[in-house]
Amino acid sequence: MKSVVLGKNAVVPTKIICIGRNYVGHIHELGNEMPDDMVVFLKPNSAISTVLLAEHQGETLHYETELCFMFQDGHFSSVAIGLDLTKRDLQNQLKAKGLPWERAKAFDGAALFSPFVAIDDAEAPLHFTLSINDNLVQEGHIDLMIYKPQTILSELQAFISLDEGDIVMTGTPKGVGSIPANSVFNVTLSRGAQASAEPLLKWQWLSV
Repeated sequence: MKSVVLGKNAVVPTKIICIGRNYVGHIHELGNEMPDDMVVFLKPNSAISTVLLAEHQGETLHYETELCFMFQDGHFSSVAIGLDLTKRDLQNQLKAKGLPWERAKAFDGAALFSPFVAIDDAEAPLHFTLSINDNLVQEGHIDLMIYKPQTILSELQAFISLDEGDIVMTGTPKGVGSIPANSVFNVTLSRGAQASAEPLLKWQWLSV
C-alpha cells in the first residue's frame, strides 16, 4: 500500500475521495453544467505516486491542483496540496457516453501529494497556488469553493465510511492544462489574506 507524509510519519490512506466541479471558474473553463449535487468519485490507494508523469500509456495528462484534507479522529486534521492527474480526452469520451470516469482518473500515478501539515480548523482561509516553470497557472482559496470542507465532510459521511488517514481532494480552480515534460511544478499553501498570509508549505515536482 502507498503512503503519504504527515510530519515525520508515513500514513497509508485506504482511499482518496475526490470532489468534482467545486469551483465555478473550472466548471466554466471545461464547458460543464453546474451540478445540482456534490460530484464525488474515488481514486484507489494504488493511484498515489511521487513521480509527476506528463503522459500515461501514450495519453497526455492534465494537472488539477487541489486542497487535500486528511481524515483522522473524526475530522479533517491536516492539509496538503495535491495534483489530480486526468486523461482529459478519455474523460470527455466517457462523460459523453454517461460512463464512470475511473479509467481517466484512477490509473497508477494519478494522485500526487505534498507533505501534509496539521491544522486546527479546516474552514480557515487557506490559499494555494501552482506555478509551472515560474509561471503562475492556478490559484485557489476556500472562499471560491461551492462546497466548503465541513459541508464536504458531512455529505460524505452521510453515505460512506471514512477510515483513519483517508484523503479528500476538494476540487480544482480554473487554470487546468496539459503537463509539459521536464517542467518544474511549484505549489504553495498559506493561511490568511494574501498581504498577511502565513506560509504553511512549499513543494516542488519535476515532470517526466
